[in-house]
Amino acid sequence: MNDRFEEEHKAALDSMALSPPPRKSNSHSQQLRSNTGNHHQKRHEFRKHSLDENRIFNNHHANKITAYYSSDDDDEFHPYSMVTGSVSDRHVDYIHVGEKIADGTGVECFDDSQNWPQQPLPEFTAAGGGVGIFKVPNRAPVNPTRPPCLELRPHPLRETQVGKFLRTFATTDTQLWGGEESCVRVWKYSDAYMPGTGVGGRARRGDEDSAPFYESVTTPATLCLTADQGSQLVWSGHKDGKIRSWRMGDNFPSEDGFKEGLSWQAHRGPVLSMEISSYGDLWSGSEGGVIRVWPWEVVEKSLSLSPEEKHMATLLVERSVIELKNQVTVNGVCQIPSTDVKSLLSDTARAKVWVVGSQTFSLWDACTRELLKVFNIEGQIENRIDVPSSQEQPVEDEMNVKFVSKSKKEKSPGFLQRSRNAILGAADAVRRVATKGGNEDGKRTEAIVLAADGMIWTGCSNGSLIQWDGSGKRVKDVTHDACSVMCFCCHGSRIWVGYVSGMVLVMDLEGNMVATWLAHYGPILKLVIGNGTVFSLATHGGVRGWNISSPAPVDEILRSEISEREIMYTRLQNLKILVGTWNVGQGRASHDAIRHWLCSSLSDVDIVVVGLQEVEMGAGFLAMSAAKETVGIEGSAAGQWWQDNIGKTLDEESTFERVGSRQLAGLMIAIWVRKTLRSHVGDLDVAAVACGLGRAIGNKGGVGLRLRVFDRIMCFVNCHLAAHLEAVNRRNADFDHIYRTMSFTRSSNFVNNAAAGVSANAQMLRSAPNPSTSKHDEGKLDLAEADMVIIFGDFNYRLFGISYDEARDFVSQRSFDWLREKDQLRAEMKAGKVFQGMREALIRFPPTYKFERGRPGLGGYDSGEKKRIPAWCDRILYRDNKTSPNQDCSLECPVVATVVLYDARMDVIESDHKPVRCKINVDIAHVDRSTRRREFGKILKTNEVIRLHLEALKVTPETTISTNRVMLQVQETFTLNITNRSGQDSVFYHITCGGQSTSNENPNYRPRGSLGFPRWLQVTPAVGMINPEQVAEVSIHHEEFHTQEEFVDVIPQSWWSEDTRDKEVVLFLNMRGSCSTEMSTHKVFVRLSMSRNSVSNETRRSISTRE
Repeated sequence: MNDRFEEEHKAALDSMALSPPPRKSNSHSQQLRSNTGNHHQKRHEFRKHSLDENRIFNNHHANKITAYYSSDDDDEFHPYSMVTGSVSDRHVDYIHVGEKIADGTGVECFDDSQNWPQQPLPEFTAAGGGVGIFKVPNRAPVNPTRPPCLELRPHPLRETQVGKFLRTFATTDTQLWGGEESCVRVWKYSDAYMPGTGVGGRARRGDEDSAPFYESVTTPATLCLTADQGSQLVWSGHKDGKIRSWRMGDNFPSEDGFKEGLSWQAHRGPVLSMEISSYGDLWSGSEGGVIRVWPWEVVEKSLSLSPEEKHMATLLVERSVIELKNQVTVNGVCQIPSTDVKSLLSDTARAKVWVVGSQTFSLWDACTRELLKVFNIEGQIENRIDVPSSQEQPVEDEMNVKFVSKSKKEKSPGFLQRSRNAILGAADAVRRVATKGGNEDGKRTEAIVLAADGMIWTGCSNGSLIQWDGSGKRVKDVTHDACSVMCFCCHGSRIWVGYVSGMVLVMDLEGNMVATWLAHYGPILKLVIGNGTVFSLATHGGVRGWNISSPAPVDEILRSEISEREIMYTRLQNLKILVGTWNVGQGRASHDAIRHWLCSSLSDVDIVVVGLQEVEMGAGFLAMSAAKETVGIEGSAAGQWWQDNIGKTLDEESTFERVGSRQLAGLMIAIWVRKTLRSHVGDLDVAAVACGLGRAIGNKGGVGLRLRVFDRIMCFVNCHLAAHLEAVNRRNADFDHIYRTMSFTRSSNFVNNAAAGVSANAQMLRSAPNPSTSKHDEGKLDLAEADMVIIFGDFNYRLFGISYDEARDFVSQRSFDWLREKDQLRAEMKAGKVFQGMREALIRFPPTYKFERGRPGLGGYDSGEKKRIPAWCDRILYRDNKTSPNQDCSLECPVVATVVLYDARMDVIESDHKPVRCKINVDIAHVDRSTRRREFGKILKTNEVIRLHLEALKVTPETTISTNRVMLQVQETFTLNITNRSGQDSVFYHITCGGQSTSNENPNYRPRGSLGFPRWLQVTPAVGMINPEQVAEVSIHHEEFHTQEEFVDVIPQSWWSEDTRDKEVVLFLNMRGSCSTEMSTHKVFVRLSMSRNSVSNETRRSISTRE
């Protein structure tokens, strides 16, 4: 078989003329819409031959590549020679050189390209780039659009986090705690700027560049965390329904993981939320509206038991549970909704607890645990809610899927039109049923926070931010972003809001925007404050820390300092990408055909991307494919066959690994990565855009894959554009539609693989589109934001103004430069109408369309009745970060690419198209995150301006209190005055309880959970803001507590046996400024005398006055 091919090719070469045919003197740069081009019968005037291979190779070898043409039409060809490392450039034409080599994959391959020095090929650049949506994204060593940040845990690749995603946060005075799907981890603030262990170190994959951390023993997925400063514990709620405690100490074992302390079975379902009330009780919420309270007295007793009594401690807590839902249910009717408890908030200003559902709130007294109010998201009171909810019956209006009958005089629609209508109608019905019962207005509560002035803010899924007072009255609502709110945190005069788009918004206490920036490329799950830093957690697991004062003028100094040290943390990588495209015409290829196409240039390739068109066609298949797409199902048996067989050719068992794929009807794209590179490649996202009938059918369109490679975003798009010679405008419109609307989402395969052990909410976030790049404005398109975009496929652009015979003559004489002048795609690119700013290597292979199946050689071009003019339908184009031809690879231009091989495999005969391949040499500049974090820490310590700024943040406004000792008797109230002595700054106070003692001599103050108050003491408001030179009044009141849930020594007591001893507590009045990183604290001692005669009123007043 090979001998016959060689004989035919030798005969073809021998018959070639040494000079090209004559050429017309006039130019054909203007596009002609001719079907045949037969009216151009004059021969072209003689022109210098453009494809003298000896001259080309000699120029390459001398590394003096220049434009090969003197014509002005070729000014856009640019030779790029900036390449590092060993690359390959040998042009593989349709002459097959049968030299076998071993490519390192275990498969013998034909590769004649390896014997030639690989140099960059000259390229043609389309006009229209550099502006609007076709502008290359700006890159810099430090992002100029946001404040500099501490990357505590750089963005890990998603594939490394399956079953280990970080889901929640909590902070203590010295540590940051994270809840994972498999354990609990903790970072020490003192280690925040230390480098990671690097690849091959102690940390597992995905944490190589993370600051040092410690992990617990394996646990079920952690869904919520809360820090308890009073008992020095961190409480965690888990998917298995258990609550676990962890000691805050500094000694954590580095090998086996630290172990839990007290734990118990809190719920049958997952623990969705936890909060510690103003009185130290632990509240927990679960599915179905279940709310449980765990009294602090019992928890304290259980914590005091020895490890040998762990079982007894667990039983004590489990038996002490208070079921709030049962208390408000009468005759099967419950006053609170049965929806999942999304959040719990302790209103420490007024000693209340907010229980948050998607559409409703319930407000509880933290001391008595009585239900105060139930109201909806609009602030309207809801009195009674039935527990059993009637299941909605899907009612489908049949008229919605019927079609209006046509008049007899009208022409009845054809088969394709009827199929289209049926598909769209069925797809719409499926969509409506799939979304039945959803909240159509999208207004659901997603987050809640207590502001420093005592007001409550909630965030909704439609972007609304709602302010409430302490009684549940809606005050105002503002909207700064239409994206869903995910989380809040508050510090002083600022409220931080995290959005599903990855944006962070900073606003003042009135809801006015102060600043906003893109914090993460992904939804922000949690915002917490610790060590003068706002830590943000993204769904991909990345953790960043923002200075509490940002944005501030000092940010510019810090950004400049970090940028000046760019050389210290810049790393350069080189890799090669092989891109292959083939319209397979609904056929299947032999193993040899696939091997000749891909394997013959594989030895130095790191990434292989393959795009196929017409994998499977037909009206029935297209209809089924459209229906599947509606409900998120894609792929076919034929597509899987191609993936499996290409994988075998690439030896994916030992050399390459299949990373992902996407299929839309007959379009399919798949990607393989060499296993030695796999640890640096991930975050696969997929996309599909239909351009067929009604922009809904996938016979034409594009499928895409997005990948993070060395922390740079690369997009690969396989397209099949409109057919026929005259449909140039339609092809241009198809590309524009694909480019503007392609939005990448998580791969369905990844979501399915990661489903085990993950909450439903987390799965929803992962399968959602990447919101950070799903903007509708032109500046934020997914493809426009990528560092590198490679678009390939059957573009269907033809040769114009030329006849079939003329094209055959040019091909037989290898006068491809003449044919390029007739190329529709090149003409449209030159005019800036399509593929704006993208580049294509010089075409030096025959047109790849249209051939008769099974016929080898040049004689295989279509010779039937239609005699379709040969054309370069199958193309590969790309765009990197370069804005000028000679730009070097750096953090400002992180991806620089050149084409070193661009050819077609003319010896493959299984389709009417020939497969095309392109090898791209890519230089990538990326950041060593550990080194940059270390330098970040050094700058904070050594830069005098920054150091003075940080020192200034520790200062708090001056305040005074009216007394530091208060004497109370039964049912008595005392008013404590707090004065802000500052004439400029507001002060924010938060009152906690340092503990209670019953001894008059040598009192031992024992704090309650989260420094809560004893039940007999009411301090209101315990949180508030004091304006400059103003006074705040705080009420300190004794309240007799007569509920049967009072505990003394873990035994429920009746109210008449209540502890009647005198008591003393110490109150901490914690003061801070608007952005203070440290607090000033006043201590106030409050003594309760149970005997009215113990201290006279006059004595008490004199003591208060004297203090």
